Amino acid sequence: MEAVNVAQNLGQGAELAGKYLTFSLGNEGYGVGILSVREIIGVMEITAVPHTPSYIRGVINLRGKVIPVLDLRLKFSMNHKEYDERTCIIVVEVQGQTAPVQVGMVVDSVSEVLNIAAGEIEPPPSLGSSSETENILGMAKAKGEVKILLDVDKVVGEGILQQLAS
Repeated sequence: MEAVNVAQNLGQGAELAGKYLTFSLGNEGYGVGILSVREIIGVMEITAVPHTPSYIRGVINLRGKVIPVLDLRLKFSMNHKEYDERTCIIVVEVQGQTAPVQVGMVVDSVSEVLNIAAGEIEPPPSLGSSSETENILGMAKAKGEVKILLDVDKVVGEGILQQLAS
C-alpha cells in the first residue's frame, strides 16, 4: 500500500514539475507556475471598487486595460503591510467563465524563477478541512527552503471573478 502512495506522489510531482515564479509574503515563500504569469509590475495607483471583499484592493489601468487586483496577504488572512519599494503586482492569467482573465496579485517581493523537479514536490499537508489547502498544489523543497506552490485559478477563484463582474 505504501508503494502505491509513493507512486501517486511521484505522479503528482511529475505533473507539477516545472518553472515557478517565487515570491514572499511575510516570512513564507510561495510559487506560481510561470506559464500563468503575464508580467510583474511595481505597485501603482489602485482604484477601490465598492462592495467587494477586503482582500480585493480594486482595479488598475494597465496600458488601457482594467485589471482587478487582490492583496494575497489579506486573502490568506495575514496582517496588512504597508507597500514599499519591494512590493510588486504579479499579473496572472486565469480562466474566466468565457475567456482568460488577467488579475493582479499584490505580494511583498518577487524572488526568482526556479525550475522545480518532481522529486522536490510533496503533496500539501492535510490540515483539517480540504478548503484550507485547496489553493495549494504542493510543497516544494528548493534551495534548502520550503516553497508553497499555489494553484492560481483557485487563489483567484471563480467567486472573485463573479464578484467583480457583478
